[in-house]
Amino acid sequence: MRTEHLPQRTCIACRQKKEKNALIRLVRTSDGSVEVDLAARRPGRGAYLCRQKDCWELALEGNRLEHALRTKLSSDDRQALLTYAVSRRGEAGSV
Repeated sequence: MRTEHLPQRTCIACRQKKEKNALIRLVRTSDGSVEVDLAARRPGRGAYLCRQKDCWELALEGNRLEHALRTKLSSDDRQALLTYAVSRRGEAGSV
């Protein structure tokens, strides 16, 4: 009997390996902006974060996200990501 392969990714904040569908992908687009990629299919350099509030705070406080995406976060991008994180807080302990 064959088991299905489930891709693994690492959260850039807590460094835990989890199934790809349990993480949220952030992508650096061709114009240099950073966006949430819910479908995990957009072209560009990507990084993954857990759905937990602590991981989002850690990634946005320091330069972990900037380092992983090899870019500098603009204030607009940082604000958009914080807005996304705040909007998701109502979901059972997740961002």
